[in-house]
Amino acid sequence: MSNSFKPATLCVQGGWQPKKGEPRVLPIYQSTTFKYETSEQMAKLFDLEESGYFYTRLQNPTNDAVASKIAALEGGVAAMLTSSGQAANFFACFNICEAGDHIVSATGIYGGTYNLLSVTLKKLGIECTFIDQDASEEEISKAFRPNTKLLFGEMISNPGVMVLDIEKFAHIAHKHGVPLIVDNTFATPINCRPFEWGADIVTHSTTKYMDGHATAVGGCIVDSGNFDWEAHADKYPGLCQPDESYHGLTYTKTFGKMAYITKATSQLMRDLGSIQSPQNAFLLNLGLETLHLRMPQHCKNALAVAKWLQNCDKVAWVNYPDLEGNKYYELTKKYLPNGSCGVLSFGLKGGRDVSIKFMDSLKLAAIVTHVADARTCVLHPASHTHRQLTDEQLKEAGIAPDLIRFSVGIESADDIIADIEQALNQ
Repeated sequence: MSNSFKPATLCVQGGWQPKKGEPRVLPIYQSTTFKYETSEQMAKLFDLEESGYFYTRLQNPTNDAVASKIAALEGGVAAMLTSSGQAANFFACFNICEAGDHIVSATGIYGGTYNLLSVTLKKLGIECTFIDQDASEEEISKAFRPNTKLLFGEMISNPGVMVLDIEKFAHIAHKHGVPLIVDNTFATPINCRPFEWGADIVTHSTTKYMDGHATAVGGCIVDSGNFDWEAHADKYPGLCQPDESYHGLTYTKTFGKMAYITKATSQLMRDLGSIQSPQNAFLLNLGLETLHLRMPQHCKNALAVAKWLQNCDKVAWVNYPDLEGNKYYELTKKYLPNGSCGVLSFGLKGGRDVSIKFMDSLKLAAIVTHVADARTCVLHPASHTHRQLTDEQLKEAGIAPDLIRFSVGIESADDIIADIEQALNQ
């Protein structure tokens, strides 16, 4: 289906295009293997001379249909599903990095991604320098080295709900000859399409709004096809030089704009195997079909909750980018004119202990690790998702000890606010 269709149409009908006599609804291809008539047919698949399916760890028709839908929604040329959002961010970086390389990343990102970049990749010989995303271009540029391979940031950060200035980041990245990778999980392509502002690669934890019903863990990488790898061939030998594991094939020469995703699929997924199951891809597709309906409701409810909290004398502070006067309000209007997301953060007078008691008193909102699905939920990052960070690292990530991450669902806003009020009265 053409990317020229509106997002609502792509959400419902993108990806799976049934032919005569095929199921109208995307089927689950629950098979590890696929049959061929001759040995030569299979050999050509293994040599990447022909496209097709032979083993689900590499590709599966259900997964490919859903990946195609997400690529269309983002305006990209190709996408690949992964087993989780963490796997998506790892593959997105590792696809163009190796031992001895360097990454520059915004500091205020999800704690798991921060740990991935700062600890796990370091064990693989890849270093990361973290920068304040609100710093000037000149200041951020100081972090770059000759061996820097990418710049990374989150469109809307988790849990700080900071908004990334994509155009500034894209300009910095391209000035240094590297791609900009943006995690677009919280905004989704319904509220922002980073490629339109200069980003090169987008990642998602599809576990969140895309899935929506909190039933399936998954991730996705989308390539815009716009970054010219050949213009920086010395930086990206994995894409621009022969791959001996595929008989000397060179991805950029053989696959053009599809080079990045083809390498991620045929090399990383082949060797590391973090594939999304066809069952989970099927569930993800059901969520995507209503994404364009749910996101406006999330944003409407979150804004109502944020305004109520702002006027409550028991609340010390509220951070929601759609609120007038918020630090990121102008960037939100520029990049997210239809709303940011359903996640906000706030702190209560009395500090950390009061925040925890408040959370324990909620009845409708549940304390869960999850965020960004149809149900309202709450978390205390300093005690939960980011508890592995030191106080200094928490401060750098923009996470105060009393910060409550509140993920507003699509229930009645009146009921959500009433639940907050009764918990505060405890």
